[in-house]
Parts: sequence; C-alpha cells; structure tokens
Amino acid sequence: MLRTLPVVAALAVAFALAAACGTSPAAPSANAAAAASTTVSAPGMTPPAVMTSHGRPNITVSLMDACDSTTFNAAVGPGTCSRNGGVSFSEFVAQLTAHGSIGAWHFAPGVANANVGDTFLATNRGGETHTFTEVADFGGGIVDFLNQLAGTPNVAPECAALENDDFVAPGGTYTESIDHSGTVKFQCCIHPWMRLEAKVR
Repeated sequence: MLRTLPVVAALAVAFALAAACGTSPAAPSANAAAAASTTVSAPGMTPPAVMTSHGRPNITVSLMDACDSTTFNAAVGPGTCSRNGGVSFSEFVAQLTAHGSIGAWHFAPGVANANVGDTFLATNRGGETHTFTEVADFGGGIVDFLNQLAGTPNVAPECAALENDDFVAPGGTYTESIDHSGTVKFQCCIHPWMRLEAKVR
C-alpha cells in the first residue's frame, strides 16, 4: 500500500491541477456578490500600485512552497512546479501524511493586523500555483487527496466556487481589499494548510 501511495497522490493531484488550469471548478454566477475587490497580475507583470484608503502601503503576503520540479513534474505532470531543487514529491507526500501540513508550504505572515480598507498584496514566491482565498472558516481545498492527508475533508465553500483568475501562478500577484471588520481568514484552495488569519479593525 505504501509503495502505491505516491502514484495515487500523483493521479489525484494531476486531476485537480488539470481542473484548476482549465475551466474553474463550480465557478459562481455573475450575479454572486463579492465581499472584497480582487486584482490578479500575471507572472512577470508589475502589479498596479495600490495604496490603502488610509494612505499606507499594501499588507504584503508571500505564498511559499519548496517543490522540486524534477520529481513534481514527473509525478503530477509537466509544469506542475517551476523551481529548481527543494522537497521531492515522495517526501512531500510523506511529510503531509505524518504531520497534516508541510512547513515549507505556507503564507508569510500567517497572522496579521489590518484596518477596513486595507489591501492584501499576495505574491507567489514558490514554484506551484496557489490561491489566496478569503473563507468564512478554514476547510479543505479542491484536491481531495491533499484534503484527506491534511485532515480537512470538508471543502470550504469558497474553494468550491473558484474562478479562473483566483489561481496565482508562480511569480504572479493577487490583491484583495478588506471591506469589513472582525477576523478575516485566507487559505490556499489547493494546499489547505496554507493559511492567514487577520484581525481587522
């Protein structure tokens, strides 16, 4: 069973990433109201300069991972990982199985303070595609196999309603302006243990 685990993982991840790179899974209708405004910048493009309504710089967030392109691309498919060196795919599966998360895959920072009107600027500094998705409560993402190993079997509803521009490719950026106070939560809908919690005043 252990020898087949990476193969099963590869198939599950490949299916989910193929869906992510094609049409979005269960995209919401055009009439769905958004709680925050978002802007995505493609890799290599300079994102537009955005200042908060209070005249402060954006709250920057780095979307991090340490995938090894050779083993991730061999296991999942070409283009899955665009960085050199790092954690092999088999070690990724082993760590996730043992711990339910992998430290190298994270949002930095993982906690923040903000004010209504502030803007989060999330930049993908890893080699895999990620999302920076606001959720009401943390939950699972769009890759069932990763959800099971991370202990998040219940998919966050927001992750089931992603649109194509919610996916942030390596080097890309994503901005989200906060329009309400309280506790605001963000997670990656591919790697659901990647999280940020912000206290908004």
